[in-house]
Amino acid sequence: MSGSRHHGPSEIYIGLMSGTSLDGVDAALVDLRGRPQLRGAVFVPYPGQLRSALLALNDPAKDELHRASLAGIRLSELYATAVALLLRKLRVRSQHVRAIGCHGQTVRHRPALGYTVQLGNPALLAERTGIPVIADFRSGDIAAGGQGAPLVPAFHAAVFGNRRVHRVVVNLGGIANLTDLPRRGPVTGFDTGPGNVLLDAWVKATDGKDLDRNGALASRGQTLEPLLRDLLTDPYFRRVPPKSTGRDHFNLLWLRGFGVARHKTEDVQATLAELTAHSVGKAVTRFCQGAREVYLCGGGARNSDLVGRIARTLKDVAVDSTLRLGIHPDWVEAMAFAWLAQRRLKHQTGNLPRVTGASEARVLGAIYPA
Repeated sequence: MSGSRHHGPSEIYIGLMSGTSLDGVDAALVDLRGRPQLRGAVFVPYPGQLRSALLALNDPAKDELHRASLAGIRLSELYATAVALLLRKLRVRSQHVRAIGCHGQTVRHRPALGYTVQLGNPALLAERTGIPVIADFRSGDIAAGGQGAPLVPAFHAAVFGNRRVHRVVVNLGGIANLTDLPRRGPVTGFDTGPGNVLLDAWVKATDGKDLDRNGALASRGQTLEPLLRDLLTDPYFRRVPPKSTGRDHFNLLWLRGFGVARHKTEDVQATLAELTAHSVGKAVTRFCQGAREVYLCGGGARNSDLVGRIARTLKDVAVDSTLRLGIHPDWVEAMAFAWLAQRRLKHQTGNLPRVTGASEARVLGAIYPA
């Protein structure tokens, strides 16, 4: 692990990911000398106040610039804590890490208007850790006419692609996205719609819990077919890729517009789980024709109720976790941003125009020296 074993610069990177679920920070130490190898990882949950502040910034309100700046500082302090914990756990010195790839916390995603906002203070993070930071990965793609998301398909292709079998990788974060990895031909991918975001929002609003652990509430409910049909009338599900979405669109306010308060809590939860499963399954069937294997990653991969629903939706396709392919589903995205950081330092492109809709492939990310 030690940088002293390298001839030339170290190829050890740290990836930091805090996703739409707003649950905390994933930090992964990755050896990128060849095929990406995960050396270790930690998860640091968001303190309640920070989570509330970040959640509030998803909607327009007073004094946003001030509140966003303060949240970015607190977030970067937490990122620095996660890095310190990771290095201590693995007994690695900071000078042996080439760079940190930091996604930041998305609070607005409006590519149609030409912008996306990921909070964080990369300069402060570089100062606190003594490690160069690569951040702001999405703006370059948006400037080139893309959606700025999803960016992980390029990494999925590098680590999960197989010329003998047509695979699909589905990331079940707050928003679900898929990567189509055909045996031959171009890699494609897009956001399918809500992953955990509505499940988490509903259980928080009704039971005060941050998540429906293992789908316990959903598994007790019955799918409300008329409600499911109404939810699926949203135009996003009919749009053809490239496309991306976020909390700006799929949120509690959107859900309440369907009159869900008149139904049993567990039935709404079951219907929301079915919405995620159905939208993922439909996307695979329609846009990944011929796929034989689907591999799940992200927090939703730990929800056995949701996984079961997806498997039932994709009857003729083998559904499993990315653990089967050698990478634990919790750490795939953090590893992806370590990989994207390396590509930035090597001046290699990080986006796939067929995925994001950008006019061309672009080198992504801004460098903040330590």
